[in-house]
Amino acid sequence: MLRDLKYLIAYVAPLSAYVAVLCQGGWSFSTVVVTFVLIPLAEQFAEGTDRNFSEAEEAKKAVSPLFDLLLYLNVPLLFSLLWLYFSAVTDGGLRGWEVVGLTLSTGIVVGTIGINVAHELGHRPKRYEQLMAKMLLTTALYTQFNIEHNRGHHLWVATDQDPSSARPGEGLYRFWLRSVWGTYLNAWRLEHDRLRKEGKPLFSVWNEMIWFQLAHLTYLWLVGWQFGWAGVGFAVMVAVLGFLLLETVNYIEHYGLRRRRLASGFYEKVMPWHSWNSNHELGRIFLYELTRHSDHHFKSTRKYQVLRHFDESPQLPHGYPASILMALVPPLWFWVMDKQVGEIQA
Repeated sequence: MLRDLKYLIAYVAPLSAYVAVLCQGGWSFSTVVVTFVLIPLAEQFAEGTDRNFSEAEEAKKAVSPLFDLLLYLNVPLLFSLLWLYFSAVTDGGLRGWEVVGLTLSTGIVVGTIGINVAHELGHRPKRYEQLMAKMLLTTALYTQFNIEHNRGHHLWVATDQDPSSARPGEGLYRFWLRSVWGTYLNAWRLEHDRLRKEGKPLFSVWNEMIWFQLAHLTYLWLVGWQFGWAGVGFAVMVAVLGFLLLETVNYIEHYGLRRRRLASGFYEKVMPWHSWNSNHELGRIFLYELTRHSDHHFKSTRKYQVLRHFDESPQLPHGYPASILMALVPPLWFWVMDKQVGEIQA
């Protein structure tokens, strides 16, 4: 039981953002420092583990309510943080660099506990968990992810038909444009296909994408009503930072890995070597085991606390936070990763 409490480390990011917003000054960049300085440095000295649970351990942990509660608490944490952030940046009196620090810190939290927790909850069957996922995604103005990821990405991962799978030699910034736009368009297309099969019109109350657009507009209207037009601008900024962080994680998770098209015209089954993994302990906890990505694609309903390591999964040379920094410098990313991609795909 005590070992399970290690996932409390995942709260370091939102708590550091609270410190940033409440203390301001030199603390404004707290979450940036924690996420992209302290964790990458710590991971250089902390060995990861490829240990998997026994069947008995897995069965016990899979039904433990503790792991669900740890996810659910992120909903009030995020919305409370956003309220404090909007209050701080719209009240006046902050220096420009403090506003930048608070915006970066809050945007990171929107991407980590916002979208990442929504990703985990969005794969759950319970309606209230689905609702929480959509609430979290609304703060990133990225609810289309709930449709495209579950019904598109998991079907087409590691193929050119998936906007969220980076192609060999594709730089991060070009990928951002293709993935963000492709995710939005694919979500509309997937809803259109679903409604057509059910005999329902595209522009109707049954179209989730229409409700998602209304949710985004309502969220921005509420922010504007409480904090003015400036608040709306800041809401958009932290949302963009959040979904670009998500897309950067997408980039490193599948970069250059491709499924073969079979003689039948279909793609081969998704295998462990179609996702980049990382067993660095801090990054795993920080992102609720997202870094064990191969098992997530093998069985998307498997809860985060019981995701498994596969020996066949290619391992990133660094943890996720360090890999994100590396991806921001495309020549460095290509120099480190392209040789490994070639070896795997050979």
